Amino acid sequence: MSVKGPLRLNAGFIVGLPVGESRDFDVEISHITLESDLILDELKGSVRITRTAQGLLLHAILEASTPSQCVRCLTDFTLPLQVDFTELYAFTRNGMSESGLLLPEDAQIDLSPLVREYMFLAMPIQPLCMPSCKGLCPICGANQNESLCDHPEEEIDPRLSILKTWFKPSKLD
Repeated sequence: MSVKGPLRLNAGFIVGLPVGESRDFDVEISHITLESDLILDELKGSVRITRTAQGLLLHAILEASTPSQCVRCLTDFTLPLQVDFTELYAFTRNGMSESGLLLPEDAQIDLSPLVREYMFLAMPIQPLCMPSCKGLCPICGANQNESLCDHPEEEIDPRLSILKTWFKPSKLD
């Protein structure tokens, strides 16, 4: 699969095929860094390129993992990612889709920008090491997944004690 990079496909022979013909490419890369800000481990999947009248239709199904940090407990963990995307590499500017991808003259398709973009989109805004993560203790900062803290309850300023009643359910509910 590789020509000048691990995510570069030589699609030149597909250009000469009849409309509707397709070829599958397997992707299996143990470690790759895309533009120095995305590290992917165990990148696996498949890419199908289909010849259309407008250009080459690329459909990719990929999975990988990336190092991440939990937003609740700040523990480093491995975040699994999965993407499934379809893009058209047009033969001419008139046939371009919204994504604006044009088939290079040498028909070497570099998937790196697309994989990077779609993997970033697959990342959750607030990654969690596990759905039931308890986070850090607000008093001492200990990881509550590893141990429970037994801090005495703080005394509340008597002038603010009325605020406690706001969070109690009323008898009418």
